[in-house]
Amino acid sequence: NLFYSQGLDPKSPRLLDDLNSNPTQQANLTYNRPPNLPLKYYQERVKSLSEQAHQLEDQISRRSPDFRTANQSVTIEAIQKLIPANTALVELVKYQPFNPKAKKDQRFGPPRYAAYVLHSQGDPQGIDLGEVELIESDLELFRLSLQDKGTRTAQLKQAARQVDQRLMEPVRKLLGSTRYILLSPEGELNLIPFEALVDQQQQYLVENYRFSYLTSGRDLLRLSQESASQTAPVLLGNPDFDRSAPELIANQNHGNLPSAHLTRSIDLSKLDFSPLPGTAEEVKAIADMLGVDPLLGAKATESAVKQINSPRILHIATHGFSESAPNQEQSTLYDNPMLLSGLVLAGFKQKRTGAENGVLTALEAVGLKLSGTELVVLSACDTGSGRISSGEGIYGLRRAFVIAGSQTQLISLRKVEDKATKELMLAYYQRLLDDNMGRTEALRQTQLDMLKDETYQHPYYWASFIVSGNWRPMKN
Repeated sequence: NLFYSQGLDPKSPRLLDDLNSNPTQQANLTYNRPPNLPLKYYQERVKSLSEQAHQLEDQISRRSPDFRTANQSVTIEAIQKLIPANTALVELVKYQPFNPKAKKDQRFGPPRYAAYVLHSQGDPQGIDLGEVELIESDLELFRLSLQDKGTRTAQLKQAARQVDQRLMEPVRKLLGSTRYILLSPEGELNLIPFEALVDQQQQYLVENYRFSYLTSGRDLLRLSQESASQTAPVLLGNPDFDRSAPELIANQNHGNLPSAHLTRSIDLSKLDFSPLPGTAEEVKAIADMLGVDPLLGAKATESAVKQINSPRILHIATHGFSESAPNQEQSTLYDNPMLLSGLVLAGFKQKRTGAENGVLTALEAVGLKLSGTELVVLSACDTGSGRISSGEGIYGLRRAFVIAGSQTQLISLRKVEDKATKELMLAYYQRLLDDNMGRTEALRQTQLDMLKDETYQHPYYWASFIVSGNWRPMKN
């Protein structure tokens, strides 16, 4: 785990090796349960590996100066200095009101959302947004409307407007003329694209505002200290789920699973996969722009991803998954929420029991070498999702690639259609590379163009992705 290893003393390589191998052991145990192993012993093994990881992290963190620095408290003044002019940091938080005068069992009220707004100058401002239950009920309706391209525009806009009235309309009163928002949502608010909300004039917010997503305001400290990698980009796409390149993978046990429909999403309970030919075309075209050779088919392996060393750009186009609500039996096995999100890569259907099983979980992604990587693009489904943990952001691939060291993540929040994603990605890279646009603005301009296109004007197509992290143009 590079996050812990930065500045690590030279006496600790064995601890680090043990920590780096632990996520793979957990992932393999989760997705390839040994046959004939009683459930009781299986659960004990899962628990033992999880406890071992926590112990290793504790030992390593004591030896890592960078880890201690990252966990020091920060002041509002320190963060405020890093907010650009004409920009506001907006943190949306969940809290429980407390009344010390009420009866003991009635002192805590129902959970509520609040917003805190901080400009580059002036005092922070706060505003209550209402009860969590009411807001999240509207969020669910909005999300369902976005997921169905058959939803009438008027119906979708009504759902989007309802959410905007509860969340962003009150915040806009504190923004003044500011149009650039560094947004740090909490809880279920992480799962919606704020760009697709609708204001009083029936316009999508993307038409008048620029959003960059952060896990918290303290991200600004990390982003201000980053350096850019000079290593060539790495692109993977259209993995061959039936097989993987033998020179890249060992310890293979073969098995067969049924195929599924053509969408960048999977249901782990069924373990169905289908080829995604659009991702091959997407990755080839982007690789031509970047002047590199992509890893396609049997070469798009989990092992290949784990061997990368701080590429300038990492682009992975494949199936993604996020299981936010495991059933009761699963919850005892998947105690680590970072095992509930991941990417599916070459050779998965071989159901290997060795070191690599064709699934890169979020837990394993944490250990990738991405320090200096300016952009990670996860062109898959549900890569921005994960189990909700109040105050801790999203436990999923989004969090994992931040911890691994990447500066910016372009990630999806829900099911993504293959062809539309290809068009969006090609337009995004063209603006990013040829026009030298900022990493957020390149996506926004692409979304605005799609909004004008009759084929893609429904938010189902253009509001699938968000940019999290560094919003500025790439340095190289």
